[in-house]
Amino acid sequence: MKLYDTMSKTKEELLPNTKNKTVRIYACGPTVYNLFHVGNARPLCVFDVLRRYLKYRGYNVKYVQNFTDVDDKIIKKAAELGVPASEVSENAIEEYFTDARGLNVADADIHPKVTDNMDLIINFIKTLIDKGFAYEKGGDVYFSTEKFVEYGKLSKMPLDELRAGASERVSESELKHDPMDFALWKAAKEGEPYWESPFGQGRPGWHIECSAMAREYLGDTIDIHGGGADLIFPHHENEIAQSEAATGKMLSKIWMHNEMVNVVANDNIAKKMAKSAGNFFTVRNAAEVYGYEPIRFMLLAAHYRSKMNYSEEVIKSAQASLERLYNCKNTIKRVLEAKTDDNAGSGLSKFAENIIQTCKNRFIKVMDDDLNTADAIAVVFELTREINKALSAVETTQADITALSALFKELTGVLGLLYDNGDEDIPAEILELADRRLAARKEKNFALADQIREEITNLGFTIEETRQGAFIRRG
Repeated sequence: MKLYDTMSKTKEELLPNTKNKTVRIYACGPTVYNLFHVGNARPLCVFDVLRRYLKYRGYNVKYVQNFTDVDDKIIKKAAELGVPASEVSENAIEEYFTDARGLNVADADIHPKVTDNMDLIINFIKTLIDKGFAYEKGGDVYFSTEKFVEYGKLSKMPLDELRAGASERVSESELKHDPMDFALWKAAKEGEPYWESPFGQGRPGWHIECSAMAREYLGDTIDIHGGGADLIFPHHENEIAQSEAATGKMLSKIWMHNEMVNVVANDNIAKKMAKSAGNFFTVRNAAEVYGYEPIRFMLLAAHYRSKMNYSEEVIKSAQASLERLYNCKNTIKRVLEAKTDDNAGSGLSKFAENIIQTCKNRFIKVMDDDLNTADAIAVVFELTREINKALSAVETTQADITALSALFKELTGVLGLLYDNGDEDIPAEILELADRRLAARKEKNFALADQIREEITNLGFTIEETRQGAFIRRG
């Protein structure tokens, strides 16, 4: 499998060097103070599929995603609500799991929290001070970027340009040696939560926590480190500086970043969905209108390195696409339930074998090429069309349908789709109409049968005629 590496700007072969084929992945998790929005959900779904696909291909995966549960935003939210910061973060983590699981995102193997790992973060900072890469000033601790000669190698931004931009944001009261230096430890301010350390009471900076926890739970060098493209600078750039200064080793073999989800504003300009911009839609609110699964489908229907726009039109299209897949799933189920063993002894036909081999090979090919979920979904729809043809073909055997159904379930499962039980009960009113229509057909009263079919259609259901009988589906 090849994945696009932000560092090398090319697709790199995934080559885990452990004997048991374990891929070690660290994905930066949320700062937990509020519900997450649709843009935040994109890396969750992308890395969930990456993990699923690697397991499908026979790899072991150790997946770590952190929670930043102490931060300026959390402290501000707590002050507004008049509650402890810990209460804000714990409530937000609980809500995170509600939405993430609604999106069918599996829990990480480890979800480390900053507040549970303070000792190892403090020890990491001490290592950087001892090695001359960090310095103390007035209770703060800063990383000295000039001491790390490769600073800027991920974002490919010249240090002079970075320094010039940073200098505009530095107040006179700050004690940095250089505008580009960044905080590893922040001295406690009145009313803020703090921890004891050799540098005084305070709390860690944002970047250091991920360096410390990635090393603790995955080792000095990991296989894949990722998140949204907005984390390339400064977060991941600073992680590299801290980690590689401390260990002398490469932090990650591959840096994987998904592009942003945009919202088209009134001026018809697409802008990144962000809480700071006020143009965001929470997953919770979107799910209340459209359901969770269409959000997941929408986020996977574009390649993860492509920017995408969020709109009502796009998510409704995702709903319609999912409905087609669920109709296929439900039709397979009903056909298998009604299927006789007329051709049971003939085994799998060449026709079915060819479909299965072709679709599976294409699926693997596109997923091996930088996790192309967009093309993988196209393969699933190709399989769906072939299954629909097979269900109406006289020569199709029960073995054929069973094998095609298994592949359909296999591929949609890798993508984490069709998890929202689509085998819905048909309302009694519709079943009664279907029985009346069947009776009319037996009596050769085709005008009445057609009239009842139209009535069923007007109620939002469709009668499908197959050689195995008539089946009802929604839509």
